[in-house]
Amino acid sequence: MSGASALLADVFGFDAFRPGQAEIVEAVSAGENVLAIMPTGGGKSLCFQLPALMREGVTVVISPLIALMRDQVRALQEAGVAAGALTSGNTPEETDEVFEALEAGRLKLLYIAPERLAAGSAVGLLRRVGVSLIAVDEAHCVSQWGHDFRPDYLKIGALRRDLGVPLAAFTATADAETRAEIISKLFGDEAPRSFLHGFDRPNIHLAFAAKDGPRRQILDFAAARKGQSGIVYCGTRAKTETLAAALREAGQTALHYHGGMEAEDRRIAERRFQREDGLIVVATVAFGMGIDKPDIRWVAHADLPKSIESYYQEIGRAGRDGAPAQTLTLFGPDDIRLRRSQIDEGLAPPERRAADHARLNALLGLAEALKCRRQTLLRYFGETDVSCGSCDLCDRPPEVFDGTVAVRKALSAILRTDERFGAGHLIDILLGHETDKMRQHGHVTLPTFGVGKEYDRRQWQAVFRQMMGHDLIRPDPERHGALRMTDAALPILRDQAGIELRKDSIRQAGSRRVAVKMMVSEEDAPLLSALKAKRRAFAEAAKVPAYVIFNDKTLIEMAEKRPQTVDALARISGVGAKKLERYGNAFLEVIVGEVQPMHPTRRKLAGRTAGSVYDQLLEVQATLARGEAGQDKPLSCSSSQLAKLAQLRNADAQTLEKLLGDRRAERFGLAFLDVLREAG
Repeated sequence: MSGASALLADVFGFDAFRPGQAEIVEAVSAGENVLAIMPTGGGKSLCFQLPALMREGVTVVISPLIALMRDQVRALQEAGVAAGALTSGNTPEETDEVFEALEAGRLKLLYIAPERLAAGSAVGLLRRVGVSLIAVDEAHCVSQWGHDFRPDYLKIGALRRDLGVPLAAFTATADAETRAEIISKLFGDEAPRSFLHGFDRPNIHLAFAAKDGPRRQILDFAAARKGQSGIVYCGTRAKTETLAAALREAGQTALHYHGGMEAEDRRIAERRFQREDGLIVVATVAFGMGIDKPDIRWVAHADLPKSIESYYQEIGRAGRDGAPAQTLTLFGPDDIRLRRSQIDEGLAPPERRAADHARLNALLGLAEALKCRRQTLLRYFGETDVSCGSCDLCDRPPEVFDGTVAVRKALSAILRTDERFGAGHLIDILLGHETDKMRQHGHVTLPTFGVGKEYDRRQWQAVFRQMMGHDLIRPDPERHGALRMTDAALPILRDQAGIELRKDSIRQAGSRRVAVKMMVSEEDAPLLSALKAKRRAFAEAAKVPAYVIFNDKTLIEMAEKRPQTVDALARISGVGAKKLERYGNAFLEVIVGEVQPMHPTRRKLAGRTAGSVYDQLLEVQATLARGEAGQDKPLSCSSSQLAKLAQLRNADAQTLEKLLGDRRAERFGLAFLDVLREAG
């Protein structure tokens, strides 16, 4: 993997692979068929971009959204990689440039949308330009039961067979059912080598809260993070518009996004979010799959997501750069009823509906968890060896109490009313409220009438919400949402099992405030702001998203480590050779003021051992330029000769003579060899 490691450092500016990346890169580079399930933000793109540079020919990347493709192409071009995209969003000039680069054999990565595969000419073009690898991003789009289904993804398997090249598929969607569907549709009978990597994103703080004035809760959460890019997910299109307006009234820079908007308006919103720092997008789930912005610092859900996979994927859009990110998910009984009814009223076959209920149950279990949320979340994905310290329940463990009696009273009320009523009427029974509806149905005579006066209405609502969260009760779609018991409730009703509930939920029926986590220390914050301002100037001049210049994590490391030289700057994660050449001096000036000029040849060795060897060789040359006695005719080596020498391993006198020529080898050879041996 030495070649891959060198490219990783020189092109992408990283000292080491993230967990799991190296073995995937090795398999893809070797031409194996690969299916890689990696967490959102786990570095999937690198696992096909790096092999593309190591293999002959062109790597075709099939990606679902134009915005995503264009941003990845820009980022690659900034890193000095020959990449292009053929999309409907191209100008004629851009398309001509891509075709010219393809025909000349210069292009290493070609991004195309799956819809382009429908054109018969596409296969002929790909065969002619020497495609050697197909990479499929967001491979779960092949799943016909997923909400991201793209029909044209079904053509990829045939393309692989037509071209006779290996295929590498990548996704963050984790469940076994979707994995099996991807393998069947993309690889057919040739089972790929599968990589299933840990789903933990330790930099993301997890938090849930019961709805208690949800608009205020979202506004407070955003206010504590003003100036940071964030996403608020909503369950309806109308709510995205009203909540975005409320955020703007509160002084935030916010816009809405949903599938009912005009295509051009959606593109403008996507473009603004990619390029602007500190912008909030309030969106439905239509927003996100193509968003590759690494410095999203927070994600909030104003409504409960539809499943634990959806939740995982949506929060995974935060903190892709590895820097701290935070989440908040609000939920209430109305959310649970809505999600249940959407499943029950859908067109999926019964076994699919059962699986969707199970996914929702897993999310509700996470929402009502009594202990560490990260352990609960990752246990669903099959991981048991989990440490946390980064969720609201680890920050402040909740008080719990034996809720068996309260739950049994609620279940009894449901049972004695033939499972025909919703929570509002059932709570009236428990509180002993003599309403007209109560008298009409004769419920004032029930043994459970008035037995729950130890709690008020809001507290009983919290009990019923937790019962839904533990899947003890469900709304019945055939009875207009009336609550019915599940089999899981029977042992509690029969006094064969007990249950613990959250005391804080019952006592307060409210939410917890999620603490703000600073990106850097108070001491480093002014420098980080100055570095961001410099980044923004470069991004606006180049008309690219800010993170294409450097992402937040790279700037945070600069602010914390405060590199004083070009060599030290080159060792900052994310500073590759091309970016060092383009931006190094400008960012170093922000940190240290005036920067000493450096020869371009020496700059290429920055951050590497060869750089310091080059400096030592230069010192030796200066000492011996007029010979040992200082009286000979001046003699020196070219900068390229010194650079080649600095990178030599196991050099000897004969090698030096061949590289430098007789006269220079005679004057400098022995001293140069001493330097190389000490460095070796």
